[in-house]
Amino acid sequence: MNLIHVKTGDEWIVNWPDGTIQKLSTPLKKRIKQLKERMVDQTIEGGTIDKEILFEQDGQTHELTQWLIEETNLPFVCGQPEDFEKKAAQIPWQLTYYGYTPGKNEYAKESLLTIGNGFIGLRGTTPEMEISDSHYPALYLAGLYNKVGSQVADKIIYNEDFVNAPNLQKMYLVIDGKRVDIEHNQILYMKRQLDLQTGLLSSWVTLRLDDGKKIAIEAKKVASMKNVHQYAISYTFTPLNFTGQVIFVSEADGTVYNYNVERYRSLTNEHLQVTELEAEKEIVSLTAQTNASNITIAQQAKLRSTQRSLSDLTVEQEPNKIVQKVPLNVEEQVSYTFEKTVFVQKYKKESESSVTNLRSLQFPTFTECLQQSSEQWTDLWKKAGIKITGDLMSQKLLNLHTYHLLVSASPMGNSDLDASVAARGLHGEAYRGHIFWDELFIFPFYILHFPKTVKQLLMYRYNRLKMAKKEAKEAGYKGAMFPWQSSLDGSEQSQELHLNPINKTWKKDNSRLQRHISLAIAYNIWLYWHNTHDFSFMKNYGLEMLLEIAHFWESAAVYDKNTKRYNINHVMGPDEFHESYPQAKEGGLTNNAYTNMMVVWLFEEIMRIKNEFSTIDFSTIQEKTGVNNQILEKMKDIMHHLSLEIDQQGIIAQFDGYFELKDLDWQYYKEKYGNIYRMDRILNAEGKSADDYKVAKQADSLMIFYNFSKEQVAAILDELNYQVPDDYVRKNLNYYLARTSHGSTLSRVVHAQLAAMVDDQELSWQLYQEALYSDYRDIQGGTTAEGIHAGVMAATLYIPLTTFAGLDIRKDIISFEPNLPQAWENIQFTMTIRDIEFKVFVSHETIAITPTQTTYIEINHKKIELIAHKQTTITYKQEEEKH
Repeated sequence: MNLIHVKTGDEWIVNWPDGTIQKLSTPLKKRIKQLKERMVDQTIEGGTIDKEILFEQDGQTHELTQWLIEETNLPFVCGQPEDFEKKAAQIPWQLTYYGYTPGKNEYAKESLLTIGNGFIGLRGTTPEMEISDSHYPALYLAGLYNKVGSQVADKIIYNEDFVNAPNLQKMYLVIDGKRVDIEHNQILYMKRQLDLQTGLLSSWVTLRLDDGKKIAIEAKKVASMKNVHQYAISYTFTPLNFTGQVIFVSEADGTVYNYNVERYRSLTNEHLQVTELEAEKEIVSLTAQTNASNITIAQQAKLRSTQRSLSDLTVEQEPNKIVQKVPLNVEEQVSYTFEKTVFVQKYKKESESSVTNLRSLQFPTFTECLQQSSEQWTDLWKKAGIKITGDLMSQKLLNLHTYHLLVSASPMGNSDLDASVAARGLHGEAYRGHIFWDELFIFPFYILHFPKTVKQLLMYRYNRLKMAKKEAKEAGYKGAMFPWQSSLDGSEQSQELHLNPINKTWKKDNSRLQRHISLAIAYNIWLYWHNTHDFSFMKNYGLEMLLEIAHFWESAAVYDKNTKRYNINHVMGPDEFHESYPQAKEGGLTNNAYTNMMVVWLFEEIMRIKNEFSTIDFSTIQEKTGVNNQILEKMKDIMHHLSLEIDQQGIIAQFDGYFELKDLDWQYYKEKYGNIYRMDRILNAEGKSADDYKVAKQADSLMIFYNFSKEQVAAILDELNYQVPDDYVRKNLNYYLARTSHGSTLSRVVHAQLAAMVDDQELSWQLYQEALYSDYRDIQGGTTAEGIHAGVMAATLYIPLTTFAGLDIRKDIISFEPNLPQAWENIQFTMTIRDIEFKVFVSHETIAITPTQTTYIEINHKKIELIAHKQTTITYKQEEEKH
């Protein structure tokens, strides 16, 4: 390979692949610049640098090999040339941060370094860290919510929050009577690394104390994927230049509160009451209960020392916490290791608790916990991993996103949970941990890889169907109206007021009018059913939900005698910038195009599904839901006569009256503000309203093309008897792309798929890359601090399979139309459809598939038979087609 090797020191010696040797002795940043400039003139495939070289840039600490990887998309490692291959293979599996930048930047790193298993989420802090503006340790449990009131303006507003659970991971040192922490001591070195393959988070910190003493601390943390109620920590410290007394401290801290989201900090943030503290020497127990929802969180922890007994351990009980202390006489350059294994349980009723005796619990060692968890992660990666060649950084980010989806929900963690995937995963408190329509983007990942997990996630919705029917009835509708924001019981949890962080003012929030959430739920039910043929689920749960959702939309459609079409009023589309008409006194819009087209699809699908069930089975569900044949006939009429507004160019209006809105001077606002993602807040701060302008937060009308193929959208328009020109998809893309600020990272994935649909491959790749990097580079200006964007991460895993490998799982037969990006040489993945596991390999010329059962697929519209356990390779693109 054409590798460079850099020997560092007072003078750098660079060995280039052409045999030349370069010496660099200029200041550090100039050396780095010269190194990169020389690479442009050489054919380089990567390189080695003999040790870590840290430097500061834009207020951040960078390490040279990492910086070069990001700049060149080539593998660089620390070590000698003989180390290269082994270490280069680890690059896509390691998320590494150097240094410490307190505040939002640190918060964002902690989100991306989160470990978890679908039940537990532990933010990526070190054990010493406490809640502060600088950093934010937190333990999140799926489904842990609590509702409290807060004084907002002149009224009390109630919010159901995602609760930060008691902190039992806390460990630190006391030296000369002073607590040793990250925030208040000089950091000589700090590195954190997350191993995406195993879920192991490691940190290395070297501190200089006020009196000149230096101490090195290494901590490791793992949330078990084997026993999802368990996590473990290893804590090793080494006095570097002193001998003397040190006190090691371990805490079970129930004084925690919610503090992750800056704009929520003025609201009530205390949700817990500690109900029981118990200690038996090295084993402690802390039980707390949410103060309104009455959910109990029980945690037990066992402390160990790997070198000594804990006979001199003392235990102190303080208000709402237990403190364990171990006095030590330490020696210079000698390391001391402590371990803590923690069990976490959450239950609503006392009878659900399985903890009876502290001594009866089995606490595996850290090593045992890590090994058991790693084995489970290996199995998960075999099913869900996507492998590409030719693009190192994309591979790393695909791994990162797969990892965080499995932290947010997993076959292990969600097998018996009544919970779904929060928009920000188990990583932060943005949106108060609520469940949104992001499920539309998230669920396909699990449908393709872990269909049983999807069934469990869909049951979260079914278990709240009764509440959805209640909400519909109270709003004057029939059927089921699922809430825009859902958490504990399925009631609407959208906030009534929204804080604009630019001008610090509160305004009414109409986002609950995004009734299209129920259509996202319906779509996921259908996609699960279509790809599993789980008849039992559909018969017992799925069909009932579909009919109740359809009944809601049938009741919402109002016939207009003048136009002889139906209208759906008082709704919002995915574009949250538009809540109402200009100067309107009430929220809501008429005939949101995405909503209306999805309603047509739903009604069509119900007519099709009806034929897949026996008359007795279907009639039973009809009787249960009240959706009789007369209502079904009305649905048929609506699906032929629902209203859209379409101009002569074939542009589908986002909603009735959209074309009459004012145009925005985009160039002016870009020059004035730079970041204009949240144009709604900018306009509001200027005393204006986004309702008055053709400006969108994200894809709205175009969303229909994310859910369905161009042919199926055309069929929906034909069902409604609307004619559009042949190039209407391209025209719609260009029209709305020019009017969209991408205030949601979801916007880029939708536009990327649409750009590929109209064969604008360059635009598709650009938008996809922006979405792929969005959390990693925190492009939204600090939102990653509040949790990862689970919907975007899932969508960036779906597009490689669908848009690039060309997979379509929405047809009666699985089909492929590969369209691989030039940056990728090939892609490999595994998927499970209708109990058949497929191993898929796609290059620019061929596609190779191995199924576990004999079946048929389509490749570029040609039907192909696949034989069980045999690889079938098809050349889908001839040599002449590539030029």
